[in-house]
Amino acid sequence: MIQLYATPADPASRDQGRSRHPSQHADPTGASPGPHRGGSGRNRPRPPTLTRPIPDPQLRHPNTDDFEEAAVHPISEDVRLRIESQTERYSAGSPLFSLGGVRETIADSVVGAAAFLRERLTGDYHIDDFGFDQHFTESVWLPTLRVLFEKWFRVEVTGVENIPAEAGALLVGNHAGTVPVDALMTTVAVHDHHPAHRHLRVLAADLAFETPFIGELARSTGSTLACTADAERLLRSGELTAVWPEGFKGVGKLYRDRYKLQRFGRGGFVTTALRAGVPIVPVSIVGSEEIYPMISDLKPLAKVLGLPYLPITPTFPWLGPLGLVPLPSKWHIHFGKPIETSRYDEQAAEDPMVVFDLTDQVREDIQQTLYRMLSRRDSIYFG
Repeated sequence: MIQLYATPADPASRDQGRSRHPSQHADPTGASPGPHRGGSGRNRPRPPTLTRPIPDPQLRHPNTDDFEEAAVHPISEDVRLRIESQTERYSAGSPLFSLGGVRETIADSVVGAAAFLRERLTGDYHIDDFGFDQHFTESVWLPTLRVLFEKWFRVEVTGVENIPAEAGALLVGNHAGTVPVDALMTTVAVHDHHPAHRHLRVLAADLAFETPFIGELARSTGSTLACTADAERLLRSGELTAVWPEGFKGVGKLYRDRYKLQRFGRGGFVTTALRAGVPIVPVSIVGSEEIYPMISDLKPLAKVLGLPYLPITPTFPWLGPLGLVPLPSKWHIHFGKPIETSRYDEQAAEDPMVVFDLTDQVREDIQQTLYRMLSRRDSIYFG
């Protein structure tokens, strides 16, 4: 039987304070204790009325009254790590979380957006002379691009150790894909995989800044006009700058010409690197050609609309807005060994032969690297 009240030390008081069930009290007539089983309910003797004893407030319960309130300690580090590892294993094995980790990515984006709004309201951010908003880029832009980078294109990055840790450098890559998504993915690759998490300053064409909304977005995320003055200024200040010399000829070429580099212009990027005294890092990108395979180009209509090309792909314009969704090809971005320019004197930038030789060297490096990467690829969409 559960003891409801404190038990006094005195045995006599203990018996007096103990409450018994009515069937356990002795009958005054001498009958044995227990319930009356004979006769009707009218003749059954009524048990005496009992008064429940009131416990003495000075009495203490022997089991709990001596307990002291325990101090509350924060969770230990080893327990926290064990819980986090169990959560990660559950997240990886659960069908809800295994669908590309979309839920987790969206949650991170929401948290980042909330922090972004809070800091925006307090004015705790800086915009440089070129319009680059680092706060917006890190809080909103990069988390959005990571969904494509990690879940859709599943980008593999190699050679990031060839990118300088602090000084300026000019990254030069092949351009493709109908829509210049390769520039965006290269930006994420540099920031997320470089040990210093450096930002890439993209040199973009005039059309990008003439397009409403896109122009403002491009400047806010670090892009600037592809002109010699801005490029030299960025490189001399120690910024990582990137250019895609093929331009619209590369990004707008037909699918049958995939991974065949177009002309690199007149070598303006080499002249800029020579004047700034920074190395040139070749960038080879595999996977961008297959996101929007262009099978035809409506040049007459593109000329009327003022566009460099008007693509026809297997999905656009046949599927309407769905045709704008890129195909999920498997990407690989490789940063090659830097080509040093410090061994050239100041007059080298004005020497056409030097500029031509360096331009051809960069182009051939990227082309041969693309061939090697393609030879090792088993599948367009599975790598």
